[in-house]
Amino acid sequence: MRILHVIQRYYPYIGGSEQVCQVIAERLAAEGHMVDVWTSNAWDLDHFWASGRRTIDQPTEQHNGVTIRRFPVVRAPGPALVYPILRRAMLEFGRLPATGSLLMALSQITPRMPTFNRALSQEVGKFDLIHAANITLDFMLIPALKYAKQAKIPFVLSPYVHLGVPGDRSLVRYYTMPHHIKLMQQADRVIVQTPLEADYLADCGISRSTLRCIGVGVEPHELAGGDAERFRQETGIQQPFVLYIGTLAKEKGAFDLIRAMEQLWASGRSEHLVMVGTPMAHFEQLWETLDPVSKQRIHVFARAPQARKRDALAAATLFAMPSRTDSFGIVYLEAWLYRLPVIGARAGGVPAVIRENETGLLVDYGNVAQLIAALTKLLTNPDLAQQLGQQGYMRTLAELTWERKYAQIRAVYAELVETGDRLSRAGDRESEIRL
Repeated sequence: MRILHVIQRYYPYIGGSEQVCQVIAERLAAEGHMVDVWTSNAWDLDHFWASGRRTIDQPTEQHNGVTIRRFPVVRAPGPALVYPILRRAMLEFGRLPATGSLLMALSQITPRMPTFNRALSQEVGKFDLIHAANITLDFMLIPALKYAKQAKIPFVLSPYVHLGVPGDRSLVRYYTMPHHIKLMQQADRVIVQTPLEADYLADCGISRSTLRCIGVGVEPHELAGGDAERFRQETGIQQPFVLYIGTLAKEKGAFDLIRAMEQLWASGRSEHLVMVGTPMAHFEQLWETLDPVSKQRIHVFARAPQARKRDALAAATLFAMPSRTDSFGIVYLEAWLYRLPVIGARAGGVPAVIRENETGLLVDYGNVAQLIAALTKLLTNPDLAQQLGQQGYMRTLAELTWERKYAQIRAVYAELVETGDRLSRAGDRESEIRL
């Protein structure tokens, strides 16, 4: 097969959806398939709407058998606020009837990737299937879907819908605007992470016949080898610590975790906080306001190599990421491979991943008091912490490895390309995609 993956960021940046894309692409390449990944030149997520953020200045490269092409991001003139203002306007337009096509056009204003669009137009006939990701970053998805229709090839979409807090649509509405629903309805298959996401999208009008609930996995052998003593020697961190791995952002629970740890320190606890991940601009602003004593106990590794992350997992006492913006949360699986107890939030797809009081603890997103209680419970009850970590480890090996998950992804591709089992819909679907 000739596969094109379309994703907004990719290797060497490592995030949740990026890591999933990389595993699938490299496994396909190892099987002898031709695999291209087309992505942007962004390293920092906020490069899509703000200047001065980090980029990857290597237009093309080969990595583990995969051809990577990076296209520059073009933003509309003006301050960084242009993007959130436009998105809020789109949200309001979406309340009106029959605005799907208008929203698709508005989504192409900023950010844009003109060279990506031109490259697609020059490559008709090159690929057998497109697999695109991340519904809210739709500026790449709409041209990719249009290309798939023109080339008459299957279009697979992994939307990674962030459901947010149950009963609160303030987050999920940004992932399910009318044009997002239209995109998902036009896809030949929609790969979701949890039954929670599948049920929500079905209620939004996505046909269950196109939904495939697969989720993500981990590669146990690739995550093995973490060395706790090496971490302590190289970093100088000798104290027990709580570990956070992920984008350093408010929505990921990073702010709440810092506030919770500050209160634990005020009560006399001595554990430190280690945070591994790329900081968003608003996290950098928060950092400047922190007390110097807190800064001495918070250790941020913004661009840590994978070996440092593995060593941190080996040395940590527990893992906490009380996020509302995770459709699954692959880092919980990574923590379980090191038999760590985990703390997550009752938001997004996480409640379907963490089995409460069996493999970890859950708190309400934004509830610092509950987070303090959960941290205290695990820090003061090592037997419980060990039990939860062991149960998470056993479940990960039994159900959540890439060996199992990739086979399911591969089966989706096979039913579309090798058997030609594509959805037949009334009318001309290409005519519905107007840019």
